[in-house]
Amino acid sequence: MGLEIEKGCVKLSNIAISETHGEDSPYFAGWKAYDENPYHEITNPSGVIQMGLAENQVSFDLIEKYLEEHSEAATWGKGAPSFKDNALFQDYHGLKSFRTAMASFMEQIRGGRAKFDPSRIVLTAGATAANELLTFIIANPGDALLLPTPYYPGFDRDLRWRTGVNIVPIHCDSSNNFQITPKALEAAYKEAEAMNMKVKGVLITNPSNPLGATIQRKVLEEILDFVTLKNIHLVSDEIYSGSVFSSSEFISIAEILEARKYKNAERVHIVYSLSKDLGLPGFRVGTIYSYNDKVVTTARRMSSFTLISSQTQQLLASMLSDKVFTENYIKTNRERLRKRYTMIIEGLISAGIECLKGNAGLFCWMNLSPLLVLENKVTREGELELWNETLHEMKLNISPGSSCHCSEPGWFRVCFANMSEQTLELALQRIRDFMAKRSGTEKMIFQN
Repeated sequence: MGLEIEKGCVKLSNIAISETHGEDSPYFAGWKAYDENPYHEITNPSGVIQMGLAENQVSFDLIEKYLEEHSEAATWGKGAPSFKDNALFQDYHGLKSFRTAMASFMEQIRGGRAKFDPSRIVLTAGATAANELLTFIIANPGDALLLPTPYYPGFDRDLRWRTGVNIVPIHCDSSNNFQITPKALEAAYKEAEAMNMKVKGVLITNPSNPLGATIQRKVLEEILDFVTLKNIHLVSDEIYSGSVFSSSEFISIAEILEARKYKNAERVHIVYSLSKDLGLPGFRVGTIYSYNDKVVTTARRMSSFTLISSQTQQLLASMLSDKVFTENYIKTNRERLRKRYTMIIEGLISAGIECLKGNAGLFCWMNLSPLLVLENKVTREGELELWNETLHEMKLNISPGSSCHCSEPGWFRVCFANMSEQTLELALQRIRDFMAKRSGTEKMIFQN
């Protein structure tokens, strides 16, 4: 780190020496490889293309246009709060105008099929902070959360590192497109019990990261029945809810609760963020929406550690309150994501590769397991060898399924919304060249 310091024996905390951050995962290793050799169409055309970053840049121009036409939203112009009003201390409940705008935006995304009370919204510095904060509230160190696999690699850090809580996987497989089943839920619960862990909740991502698919209503009903039976919590991370290609394809857990007249709702908590749908991860805006009064109160107390600047809240309150803008943005963003998804799926098919059928998100779940079958390497080690080739030969950073705790080797998450169409086409060409080299002059035909 620059300055050379003599190493001593001074002791640090358990968190400081913990290995649960997860930085040794291929997910993070791929990012490092990209950082050391990033692709640039002019200065480094042979560099690594970043396909491990779930970032939405396809509709950024709409936000830039809004800010150009509404400069007062981002400055101290006429009608805007004074510099002093924004600079002085703000209540960590968050600005009422912003919480109201967020509630309304969350309703819009769901086609008005669910209602959100602004008084139940707790603001946090991104979904990472929201998920960790909820974990602190519903579980103690040594307790367990059940997560369906495959799941977002960052959860190993977000849910475990500082909280001391364990993750027990709910093993899902390709036989039913990785859908969660009551049998898998019960098996995970019993596994936790066998390890003398108290199960405090189930955390799902809907739409799923990394699958890029929404959870069916029937499955959501079964999950809610399960957590009610076990008297545990349900956290529904819905940060990609506005990135579903058609609003009718997404069912929020909020809709299930409303249909049940909010019976047993006190165990349900929703996480949302503007990082994915609006492509604003740098703004660090996340929310917790809980139906449990004590959770809301405690989350507000803890949110003082993860505040959002008042200037950011003012800007976004103005933007999200503009119904003409939000309606156009949601519609256009969905159309662009659908187009980009079609582009990558058709490109992969032309290379002889199939993916899990998706309808949401900024990525697809790509199946390269037939390559492992042909080489008799259907193992985690074989998958990592293949991942190493994609990183250093194809020069593409994609995330191997094992980093997402997928139990079936050969699946990879591939992001497509964080680059231009030209860069995506180059990435697809690299994949086609790689596959052609692997199969000689004939293309392989893969089957799920």
